[in-house]
Amino acid sequence: MTEWSGYFGLIMQGALVTVQLTVMGSALALVMAFIAGLGRLSRFFAVRALATAYIEFFRGTSIFVQLFWAYFVLPFVGVTLTPLQAGVLALGLNVGAYGAEVVRGAIQSIGREQYEACTALNLGRWHSMRHVVLPQALLVMLPTFGNNAIELLKATAVVSLISLTDLTFQAQVVRAQTGNTLVPFTTILILYFMLAMLISWGVRSLERRMARGLDGVRA
Repeated sequence: MTEWSGYFGLIMQGALVTVQLTVMGSALALVMAFIAGLGRLSRFFAVRALATAYIEFFRGTSIFVQLFWAYFVLPFVGVTLTPLQAGVLALGLNVGAYGAEVVRGAIQSIGREQYEACTALNLGRWHSMRHVVLPQALLVMLPTFGNNAIELLKATAVVSLISLTDLTFQAQVVRAQTGNTLVPFTTILILYFMLAMLISWGVRSLERRMARGLDGVRA
């Protein structure tokens, strides 16, 4: 029993690394989603082209290859990252590319009458986006952002390939040391599910709160 307690401690250490990856990767993905999503809607061709190139590249290439590039190839050009930094960078940029299309689509879904109301109130482009369009678009984005965060959580397992001690890596360590596959992998299966449910609950709670706050705007 004491031996298995130690192995469980290893898995919980891996869970902490997975949570760090998910939180930091999601933060980077959110930033990149808004930068690229708004870039796709820019009136300037160069900005639109740059945003489109980023989105298509990271959606069209494998997360495995992106991770290996971040960790193994970037040092050749003088950029050396720790396994955690490489994992956050690859996951954030990859998921951010998918999130960018969510941002673009949500903003374009806002009715023309909202923009006309902003014009009638003599609001500039920036103030219209910040105070009227984005608050309503965010409510549309949230469910998909939640799905993206869960996908990022599950994708953190790839960092075990660069020896980052996440949940999957620690489960493999326990399996190698005990010869038991069922216990460690069932444990991390439950932990991944619990973390995903926590993300879903958080997003639903935020969605309800924002919906109440937008009652006045929609009216």
